[in-house]
Amino acid sequence: MTAFINGCDASVLLDATPFSPSEKDVEPNASLTGYTVIDDIKSALEHDCPATVSCADVIALASRDTVALLGGPTWSVPLGRKDSRFAADPESTKKGLPSPHDNLGELLTMFSRLNLDARDMTALSGAHTIGMANCMHYSDRVYGTDRDEEINPSFAQTMQQTCQGPSGKAPFDVQTPMRFDNAYYRNLIARRGLLTSDQTLYGGGGLHDNLVEMYSADGEAFARDFAKAMVKMGNVPPPMGMPVEKVVVTLWMIAYGTLADMTHGYFRKIQP
Repeated sequence: MTAFINGCDASVLLDATPFSPSEKDVEPNASLTGYTVIDDIKSALEHDCPATVSCADVIALASRDTVALLGGPTWSVPLGRKDSRFAADPESTKKGLPSPHDNLGELLTMFSRLNLDARDMTALSGAHTIGMANCMHYSDRVYGTDRDEEINPSFAQTMQQTCQGPSGKAPFDVQTPMRFDNAYYRNLIARRGLLTSDQTLYGGGGLHDNLVEMYSADGEAFARDFAKAMVKMGNVPPPMGMPVEKVVVTLWMIAYGTLADMTHGYFRKIQP
């Protein structure tokens, strides 16, 4: 979701300085991890290809390979992104990211700013088939104070047991938390979406209900639409005039997939 803040520019990787805060420290990003993985891949690439590959391209490739290694689809990643020299300010970061409490209308508005439509949004939300959420992001839903969306009572009770403090983490998908599949959508139909912004995709009728039901029954359709939406989101550029680092991606490297091979190889090496 880093594309929501000034496009795909890797600004979320920048650490705080005396003159600039870091997007890492903003509350919506509190559960983000994996920064050191990107740093290690970037270091390996800099050793072999100095000043050639942007961090933004590394993130795009690593995201693709993570999904594939967990059983999900793969896709061709267009290269040539540029890295921002500065992080976005904290207020812009907070307002620019989807909230776990957003309703359907709020989500549609936010995704539409990136030229992502309802189908893209519903497919991209399926990324929550893996990963964890902090208690602060789902407590209102499971404890009943954020109940615009229905919730399965037994699911709410189970999640309350994990949400005893702000750092209590729970998997988005309790069925197959380490496999990239379509169980997320089956959870929504069963009213077992962990976040309000998850469950809002199902239950109101119309297109989103149809998409959730289709993806829950057809994992291949979900995989196809997810891959297409990831390419679309990954092509969101930084705003015109924003200071960026200059890197060169040669046609030879694109043609022979050197970047993809190096990134994929590194990810396989670090898997337990």
